[in-house]
Amino acid sequence: MSLAVVPSVPTFRLDRGADGRLVFIRADGEAVHGVVPVRAFPVTGPDDGVALVDAEGRELVWIERLDGLPATVRVLVEETLAEREFLPEIVRIVSVSHDETPCEWVVETDRGRTAFRLEGEDDIRRLGATMLLVTDAAGVEYLVRNPLTLDATSRRLLDRFL
Repeated sequence: MSLAVVPSVPTFRLDRGADGRLVFIRADGEAVHGVVPVRAFPVTGPDDGVALVDAEGRELVWIERLDGLPATVRVLVEETLAEREFLPEIVRIVSVSHDETPCEWVVETDRGRTAFRLEGEDDIRRLGATMLLVTDAAGVEYLVRNPLTLDATSRRLLDRFL
């Protein structure tokens, strides 16, 4: 299988299967199920460099720019990326059930209020100098962009676990 840069008119089609996952259809009609788009530079260049990979992680095609794709293919890729890259940002910590883990957190995010279980202090990781990544018991990740910008109550609650 050779890798190809997507030309202005791609030599493949993309559909959603009955299971909701992407299906990559080669020019010869061969279908590859369970295809996943992966951004090369999700923060610095989200529209530049996206690979479509099969279920084993093998690259099927390299897309230089999303805006070079036909609209129907671009929409499918962008929808799938949005599903995979779900990362709500915690903007306020409403309450924490107690000072030790495991404990229940109630938070306000940029997508609304939610509650989750924090299993251990190791589930809060630093990303660079200011950002934190909080992973709940179900594996959902939440971003704290800068703890210093949170209100005083949120900072006090968060400090118990740092």
